Amino acid sequence: MEALPEAVAESLRKLPEYEDLVEVILDLGRRPLVRFSSSETELASWVVDRTHLQHVVEAVGSFGDDNRAGIEHTLHRISALRNRSGEIVGLTCRRGRAIYGRIEIIRDLIESGTSLLLLGRPGVGKTTMLREVARVLAEELGKRVVVVDTSNEIAGDGDIPHEGIGRARRMMVPTPELQHRVMIEAVENHTPEAVIIDEIGTSLEALAARTIAERGVQLVGTAHGITLENLLSNPTLSDLVGGVESVTLGDDEARRRGTQKSILERRAAPTFDALVEIEDREQVRVHADVAASVDAFLRQEDVLTEIRGQHDGEIKVEWTTVTAEKNARAELTFEPVRIGPLRVYPFGISRKRLTQSIAATGIEVRQVKELREADVVLTVRNYYRKRPEAIREAEERNLPVYVLRSSSAAQIQACLADIFDLHRAEMPDPIAEANGAARQVLQHREPVLLEPANAYVRRRQHQIAERYNLASESRGREPNRQVRMFVDRKGKR
Repeated sequence: MEALPEAVAESLRKLPEYEDLVEVILDLGRRPLVRFSSSETELASWVVDRTHLQHVVEAVGSFGDDNRAGIEHTLHRISALRNRSGEIVGLTCRRGRAIYGRIEIIRDLIESGTSLLLLGRPGVGKTTMLREVARVLAEELGKRVVVVDTSNEIAGDGDIPHEGIGRARRMMVPTPELQHRVMIEAVENHTPEAVIIDEIGTSLEALAARTIAERGVQLVGTAHGITLENLLSNPTLSDLVGGVESVTLGDDEARRRGTQKSILERRAAPTFDALVEIEDREQVRVHADVAASVDAFLRQEDVLTEIRGQHDGEIKVEWTTVTAEKNARAELTFEPVRIGPLRVYPFGISRKRLTQSIAATGIEVRQVKELREADVVLTVRNYYRKRPEAIREAEERNLPVYVLRSSSAAQIQACLADIFDLHRAEMPDPIAEANGAARQVLQHREPVLLEPANAYVRRRQHQIAERYNLASESRGREPNRQVRMFVDRKGKR
């Protein structure tokens, strides 16, 4: 109230719904607007001018790259609208508050250690529920919890996090573009048992979420979307629920299944085990097994879900089915698993000459400055013979080390061609072959042996098998060593 213009604050206090306040809207040249949970009204007959906006800006301080600012030791959020010159012409002053008891409706999922994704329209209470999850995990369950707080909405502004997250630790994100890096840093540096993330919205953040989940850390987050179907239709975020791709069946298999030859299938294991669609503050829809829900959706079958409602402190659960609309499914577009550019760490080789050689071959290669970021190491015979620390470390990491006779452009280009099997034009693309093999194993539950390949290509093929949640192994001796993909009968697919 102190941050608002005095005339606005006085008018607010006189309203009977004051305690139910959600946000105040101040737009230049318009009357101030106040919103409650179920209604909105104009606050006064006068219009907002620049002095009113300036009063709020001076009270809250600077805005971040996302045009948001907070008030220290509170959960309030001030968001700015700007004109082309960058001047503030509107403000959304949102009231933030910690509401306790919001997760009783999904407490069993939280306590089970399940990685959980929350979906819902803006303002339905996703962040409020996320904050309560952090507190319960840290205080009541005694877990090591790290909150990745992009806009300080979960734990408030200032260096000391709001008490609403309990004993959980908070990592601030300098700019929204760096959220994915902070997510990985949280796991690598602070050994959490649970990580809380608000608003996963980019492919990099989706990839970071998968990395966290694969390390055995409980992940609880929110994403842009209202339902599971929305998420599947989003090519950027569909990987959170396993991703989907188009698969072409053989004639016999299509007849056996009674389907057309081109079908949609889940690409990999979901990042999140369970998904909650928040329909309103008193009711949620739960997909307790995301993989099963996605599979049923793609097969045009009814999806079994739980409807959980909380009324007067009592929780009621009923099972219901959701029928996915065929027209929504037809709009989905999917691609096979893609592997990024080859990351090369040159040791004793001119970076400038390597750059020229990469340009000459026209293949996807990126030089890296740190060994830990590399897929392969390129060096020359003289350096390799001396067994320097970098070479020893690379071999300890099981990184392929390619040794050139010299660092000439011709030698570098020949080595890159060997890595990518460019001299074997008659052979199938080994990455495409691995994608096809993985789909074949999933369909027929029988092992598939790939064509012989070099160490780098085999490593990529193993990564593809892992993305499909399959087991793989290398067999044979160089240069005929090859990858075998199969279903791990002892564990998951």
